[in-house]
Amino acid sequence: MAYILRGTALNGDVRLFAAITTDLVEKARQIHDLSPTASAALGRLLTAGAMMGAMQKGEKDTITIRMNGGGPAGNIIVVADSKGRVKGYMSNPNVDIPLNQRGKLDVGGAIGKDGMLNIVKDMGLREPYVGQVPIYTGEVGDDIAYYFNISEQTPTAVPVGVLVDTDRTIKAAGGL
Repeated sequence: MAYILRGTALNGDVRLFAAITTDLVEKARQIHDLSPTASAALGRLLTAGAMMGAMQKGEKDTITIRMNGGGPAGNIIVVADSKGRVKGYMSNPNVDIPLNQRGKLDVGGAIGKDGMLNIVKDMGLREPYVGQVPIYTGEVGDDIAYYFNISEQTPTAVPVGVLVDTDRTIKAAGGL
């Protein structure tokens, strides 16, 4: 089961969302038969999407996140609602590239940096809110934080991570 905790600090000036999404990402890995790099990429975006969905106020509000940086992962799409329910898809679930310079799964290399991050918030108004920013690093958390800073003028940090075990299962996943 996935968990999202919410909190505030500094008299409400700071909002905090923390998510444990290990089971959610493992279920996505099984459904889509994801490679380790694909598990990390989709899992990070699922985690960010669940937290962003939980930020929505209306019961029927939804958020759609699409990343395509021109890398071998292709499109990665996540849809979440205000109750934290989330689903996702990626074009190339078998993306498999060498580890990065630090010996970690190269999510940024799989996503690429030549494309856009699109966020669509449907809050039941006449038109949905659409924001988009260029992909900054290809790393999901960095690019979501960049979106908040540029498009919504909200200083934000978004650490998200997925730890893939040697048997390809998801050992841990979550974000802040």
